[in-house]
Amino acid sequence: MRLWLIVAAAGIGTYGIRLSVMVFVHHSLLPRAARDALRFVTPAVLLAIILPAVLYAGDPVTFDAGPGNERLVAALAAAAVAWAAKNTWLTIGSGMAMLWLLRWAG
Repeated sequence: MRLWLIVAAAGIGTYGIRLSVMVFVHHSLLPRAARDALRFVTPAVLLAIILPAVLYAGDPVTFDAGPGNERLVAALAAAAVAWAAKNTWLTIGSGMAMLWLLRWAG
């Protein structure tokens, strides 16, 4: 029980620290460099979540970057859409559609 209280307290503390910056600091008060850097947080987090699932598709120990990896092909197609459209939802939707199409076809 004590361990769970420690975990809960750490979670609440971390959440409080992050929330305090978003609530009490207006974005215009942040330095320009910080605002520019924060624009890349969402793509970096999505990349950190998605890339291991793409490159280690079949086996969590084996690196798979060959043409037979349909997740890699779909991710490259989604990256092209992201570069051209600069729209997160369109990128996710096109990547999933490509993955489903590749799985259906092959």
